[in-house]
This record gives sequence, structure tokens and C-alpha cells, in this order.
Amino acid sequence: MLTITAFKAVPPFAQGLVRDLRARWALEEAGIPYRVRLIGREDQATPAYLALQPFGQVPALEDDGLVLFESGAIVLYIAERAEILLPREKAERERAKVWVFAALNSIEPSVQGLAALDLFHANERWAKEQRPTAEAATQRRLSQLASWLGERDYLEDRFSAGDLMMATVLRILRHTDLVASEPKLAAYLARCEDRPAFRRALAAQLADFDKAA
Repeated sequence: MLTITAFKAVPPFAQGLVRDLRARWALEEAGIPYRVRLIGREDQATPAYLALQPFGQVPALEDDGLVLFESGAIVLYIAERAEILLPREKAERERAKVWVFAALNSIEPSVQGLAALDLFHANERWAKEQRPTAEAATQRRLSQLASWLGERDYLEDRFSAGDLMMATVLRILRHTDLVASEPKLAAYLARCEDRPAFRRALAAQLADFDKAA
């Protein structure tokens, strides 16, 4: 059975955001059974784990001798098995892949940069000085994304792996009102989070954290 790794415990602000959620959600959408191997801080720097994930992060995926890391790569690997995540028609399929990379490369860097300032360095002077610039950059990206979305329910004609990845990136901003300030994005995110597969994946991640509490 396919195995993914996840953290045993993280601070409350990170619960529901750790990137194994992306893999869990993809697996739930695809209807693929899987198991989770929980790791702690003591495991991250061990030779055994670094052989799976060179940076000591999660998730890593093991599937019949194949080992993958990086959440985007893992989601695409899972998506190859599920038409709900990657359409069969070639153009639609390639567009779905484009949005996976757009989420990771065009949206997440500014989003993650702002979140890092807010969640890890909020009381430091340099972070306070940089925040207005970081917020403006994030707002600009969100506005561009909202403009593309327009009246669509999803980024393309239907839900795909690109939406899965984009929604998990937008959720990083849940400590702000930036997504709420873009009504189209707020409705889009709510639509993605309302999917039964997302709710199952989130519940499973949070349940693992509850066990460690």
C-alpha cells in the first residue's frame, strides 16, 4: 500500500496547513487507499529519513520501491491515476498541470513569505518594516488570480489537481483577511474546501495531531 509521511505534531497555527494535506487530499479524491507514517523532530535528521526526503520535511511518498518527495511532484504522481485530478483530454490535462506549477511558483512564494513574517518574526523590527511590501506583493498576485478566475467555479472548466494545489496555498493566508478581501477567491476557496475528499483529508491530519496532544 502507498505510504506518505506526516508530522506527529506541529504548533496550532500550522495544523491543517502542513503539506502532507496535499497528498492526503489527492489520494482521497483519487480513491486510492494509503497509510500514514508519522515522524517527529527526532526522525527528521536521521539517515533513514533523509534517504526518503533529503530536506527532512514532509511529505515523502513510498510506493512499491519508488520514493518521491515535494508535495507538487507527489500530487502529480497521484493525479496520473485519477481522471478527477488530471483530465484525459490532452489540452485540459496540460492546463491542469500548468496550474499546479502556477500555485507553487507564482502564488506560494509571496504567500509563504508574508506568512513567515507574520507567524515567525512578527515582533522583529525588520519584519515590521518589510511587511507592507510583502503584503502588497501578495495582494497583487491574489488580484491577478481573481481576475483570471472571473465567474469560473474553478481555474479551468472543472476541478483538477491545479485547484487542489491552489486551494492549499490560499489556505496559508487564513490568519489574514487577504483572501476574504477578494470575494471571488473567497468563494473559490470555500468551494474547494467543501469537497468531501478535502474534508476527509483535513480530518485525518487533525486526528493525527490530536493523538499526539
